[in-house]
Amino acid sequence: MRLSLPPRLIGAILVPIVRLWCMTLRLERRNLAVFKDPALRARRPVIILWHDEIFPLIPSHSDEHMACVVSQSKDGELLATVLEGFGFRTVRGSSSRGGMRALVAAKRFMEEHDLGVIFTVDGPRGPRHKVKPGAVFLANLAGSPVVPVRVVMERAKIFHKAWDKFQLPWPFSRCVIVYGDPVDLPDCTRDPEEMQRQCERIEELMNSLGAI
Repeated sequence: MRLSLPPRLIGAILVPIVRLWCMTLRLERRNLAVFKDPALRARRPVIILWHDEIFPLIPSHSDEHMACVVSQSKDGELLATVLEGFGFRTVRGSSSRGGMRALVAAKRFMEEHDLGVIFTVDGPRGPRHKVKPGAVFLANLAGSPVVPVRVVMERAKIFHKAWDKFQLPWPFSRCVIVYGDPVDLPDCTRDPEEMQRQCERIEELMNSLGAI
């Protein structure tokens, strides 16, 4: 008989393990001044990243008054617990579960708490490294810029069977976090073709940031 633990319990067990693991990493952050700019924070940015690169970002922004959009799945429940253990707020919902209601809820959360959100633009199910419209919709709804972020890991265990090929950096390895400049997107909520163009534009930006 298999014993299935609740995702919240697994997440609570993982928090101290992740904290110890992350303490060994050699983190280097590039273009951080732009990211920390108070004028940018005042605009409540939508910070975008790839799903497989999230691990080193958790300790980098611990207790910095930030929020993450996390899916409503069981995996999302686990991730939300870990993130909350590092001081992040979480907004539950994604483009695949909850749809537009989740994005409207995220916009309302940004306004009520006066903060931006972190959004994995290829999550929660992929395709890997393909920008989906959710973050673009949210940026349009909130009138926020998007800020692309990439992580390049020197040595990492890649989980090839996972849809995102999740990367877990080995202890004591170097991780370079690259912050892109903020980008203001045109309103394309009523224009599917323009929406697709903006997704492709963001994808190009993300790919260029990873070429360090």
